Amino acid sequence: MAIAVTITEPAESRILQGKTSVEPILRTENLWKLYRAGKVEVPALRGVNFEVLPGESVAVMGPSGCGKSSLLYVIGGLAQATRGKVLVDGNDLTALSDSARTKLRRSKIGFVFQRFNLLPTLTAKGNIAIAQFIHGDGFDPHRFDVVTQMLGLAGRLQHKPSELSGGEQQRVAIARAIINEPKILLADEPTGNLDSKNSEIVLQMLRQLNKELGQTVVMITHNPEATTYFDRVMHMRDGVIVDGVPAD
Repeated sequence: MAIAVTITEPAESRILQGKTSVEPILRTENLWKLYRAGKVEVPALRGVNFEVLPGESVAVMGPSGCGKSSLLYVIGGLAQATRGKVLVDGNDLTALSDSARTKLRRSKIGFVFQRFNLLPTLTAKGNIAIAQFIHGDGFDPHRFDVVTQMLGLAGRLQHKPSELSGGEQQRVAIARAIINEPKILLADEPTGNLDSKNSEIVLQMLRQLNKELGQTVVMITHNPEATTYFDRVMHMRDGVIVDGVPAD
């Protein structure tokens, strides 16, 4: 399964010019997520509406507790919405069964987390390759080589996570997330456990994936410096989107 590198007009340009003929790859409609604490319902999301175009990179920024992590988990199919809709590549996640939602998530969404979630007994190569086997298509050496070379991992593939730096571990996690060519990459504070140097490397890698491969990326963060790597920044507060503007 080869990577098709097709450079089209940037999503940012289409937004700025008002050209929205391209259907959003991700859209929420009046999205609510309520958590229950005893007899009390605590709203994490309060009617969120937003769209992401194919090939766009979007940073969702806000303080702790604003609902951005809940948003990521709901749009990624890891948590169910209380009400409203989540449309991923034209599929309504909220209308799917658990098994159908899992199948769609596996085929269309890649996740990168703050904690790298690598298997400690496997090498970097094993941690990336296992995602291909779980996906069901088996090992694709061409795809593997392209991804690992782009992420600067070619010389570290035989090392286990304990032998890698934090930045290298996160790059392995990114490789694992995109190895099956998901339509959308969701990143949950991917630089939260990294120093400034490794944070910059990881952000540059995400930008490279977006600009060179056209990978749609949605990242949540509380770091304003991280948002400069993205086409558009959306700010959240108290469970709602308060604005969404092109990044400087």
